[in-house]
Amino acid sequence: MVDTVSGARRALSSGMLITGVLLVAANLRPVLTSVGPLLDQIGADTGLGAAALGLLAAVPLLAFGVISPLAHGLSEKFGVERTVFTALLLLIAGTFLRPAPGSIVNLWLGTFIIGAAIAVGNVLLPAILKRDFPDKMATLTGAYSAVLGGIASLGAGLSVPLSLLPIDDGEPAGWRFALVIYVVLTIPAVLVWLPRLRVRASSAQAERNAAVPAPVRGSVWRSGVAWQVTLYMGLQSMAFYILITWLPTLERSHGRGDVASGWDLMMFQLIGIVSSLLTPLILKGKNQRFPAALPPLLIVAGVLGILLLPGAMLLWVLVAGFGCGSSLVTALALFGLRTRTHREASALSGMAQSIGYLLAAAGPPLFGGLFAATGQWEASLILLCLVSAAQAVTGLYAGRDRFAFTG
Repeated sequence: MVDTVSGARRALSSGMLITGVLLVAANLRPVLTSVGPLLDQIGADTGLGAAALGLLAAVPLLAFGVISPLAHGLSEKFGVERTVFTALLLLIAGTFLRPAPGSIVNLWLGTFIIGAAIAVGNVLLPAILKRDFPDKMATLTGAYSAVLGGIASLGAGLSVPLSLLPIDDGEPAGWRFALVIYVVLTIPAVLVWLPRLRVRASSAQAERNAAVPAPVRGSVWRSGVAWQVTLYMGLQSMAFYILITWLPTLERSHGRGDVASGWDLMMFQLIGIVSSLLTPLILKGKNQRFPAALPPLLIVAGVLGILLLPGAMLLWVLVAGFGCGSSLVTALALFGLRTRTHREASALSGMAQSIGYLLAAAGPPLFGGLFAATGQWEASLILLCLVSAAQAVTGLYAGRDRFAFTG
């Protein structure tokens, strides 16, 4: 009877942890994907040009690059649960500050704070899955990525309609309202995560009393496998953030309306849910070379379709979205597949997301800069094709049966 009760409690605790992880995941993208469809409104209101708007879209990625390597150390010092909880509180603060009227500094600083908070979640959630569910790493990563993409799609599709809601004598709510509203997603995550602070604290104390945690083997920065995973992460992120930033603007240049282009970006995210759930099926086993190389080739196909046959825009958006969703699951799964312990996964995740997102940060401003310089999208789209092709080649190396840490 005692064993039955104990087993039920463990199952309940595991279920609550998975729920908490998924609720945190729901907050890691919509505050970012909601910006792309609103760029025209933000630019008109603030006076920012195309290059500056591209840089604004890159600020969260720069924050990812700066904060990601710190997340592992913070979690070692304060605990994973406390670090994630603090990040949620910072996310709330940044979401309120970014659209706050007054100085334009609010826009830039709030965006950086949002990026810093999300960086912590990006790094530590895969490590939590590796720590508590090592045998279900690929499956739960797929579910985590599906939630990530699903809620992100709502951010993309609803941002323009939310900005057009009449709230004051028939006047539209505007982009500021459309950005701040996503704070409602963070509250449930905070409430569900709060009990984890006490539960995990007692578990961590028991772990410290029982044994010394296994150390990370060697330096992640000297591992060839780690650099391959990092490059794969960076290139997939560059392609994804280029598309969610500039796809609505690109579509409008081909005659799509504001709302329609926002819904297309939503479909781009929604199809990523399907690929997120399917991708773990092909990541089983020790070798993931070809499963890692295939998703970026789909992105290449989608981008070439936009370039050569823009009349079938939605089809190519779906193809590229499927590839992006699958690429993200693969990149996140590699953190666990190329390591043995959750501490190694955390260290690899921190490195890959630091360097990877710094690389990705160059994507949106470079893509927008090429368009501003040429007045056409061809050079920008060719750049995106080269990025995804390079990711496919990198996947052939990162997907090999190797560990980032030896010993």
